Amino acid sequence: MKKIVILLLIASAFSCKNTQSASPKDNSDPTKYMNSITAKDLKKMLYVVASDEMEGRETGSKGQKKAGLYMIEQYKQNKISFPKGATDYYQHIPASFLNARRNENLPDSENIWAYIEGSEKPDEVLVISAHYDHVGIKNGDIYNGADDDGSGTVAVMEIAKAFAKAKKEGHGPKRSILFLHVTGEEHGLHGSRYYSENPLFPIANTITDINIDMIGRRDVEHANTNNYVYVIGADRLSSELHNTVVTQNNKYIKMDLDFKFNDPKDPNHFYERSDHYNFAKHGIPAVFFFNGVHEDYHQKGDEPQKIEYDALAKRAQLAFVVAWDLANRENRPVVDKK
Repeated sequence: MKKIVILLLIASAFSCKNTQSASPKDNSDPTKYMNSITAKDLKKMLYVVASDEMEGRETGSKGQKKAGLYMIEQYKQNKISFPKGATDYYQHIPASFLNARRNENLPDSENIWAYIEGSEKPDEVLVISAHYDHVGIKNGDIYNGADDDGSGTVAVMEIAKAFAKAKKEGHGPKRSILFLHVTGEEHGLHGSRYYSENPLFPIANTITDINIDMIGRRDVEHANTNNYVYVIGADRLSSELHNTVVTQNNKYIKMDLDFKFNDPKDPNHFYERSDHYNFAKHGIPAVFFFNGVHEDYHQKGDEPQKIEYDALAKRAQLAFVVAWDLANRENRPVVDKK
């Protein structure tokens, strides 16, 4: 009888332990993981991605492929796998697709993707995107594109690392996250268009795209501060997405959110000029974080030593806390606009 009682107690304890481990994790506070995104780490990676060795990362070029290998190595070091359903870190894009709209004799190229599976709603996917191509070499000068879009490229990598750290410590995202580095942006948003037309995960299951394109500098409108970011597109399809950006910024980051370029009448039409647009065209809520243009936009002076790494880190942290909320909230953002 005594042995039976002991066995029952052991079984009960084991059952309680299993029940506790299966209970939902408290992912209400992202502060610890937000703070793991640092200017130092971003600077270290950007000095590689935007180095002369990468030859300006022209679409399909040897230099772009070399940058891609470096990025993949960072994901491997942080134990972040390629997506479920893929065979490696590449989404291959044929030259025929890249040249179909206007033939620029582009070679084959690749989107690069990494993935963290959600713990509770794995079939719902949040996309965090940035383009990793730039304009290559012109007249013998290497255009390194540190801000455009080396800044967004390393931000996505650092955000992924923060989510991986959270998962390792038992606070992984409840929804899946696809970290998507797209090619061919400078030639017409080709990489994001290819993914949106050939998605690895159903577009209907894609809850939002957070797109990061140029977040390392300041423009003339903000000559006296870098404590700002332009927010574009969040309210075009979803009031909820807009409110999430504002709420998370007010709670954790406290940057000035500038909505100037979100005006549909703005002559720059930045909403249509970066990769989030190919998600929005399919009815996916999207937000674009941007620092505005500066004197080195598409010039050879867009170098890593000109990046303001404190601003880069803070803007990456904003994208992270918005992603954290979207990945962990009970319901996906409602599309309430067309």
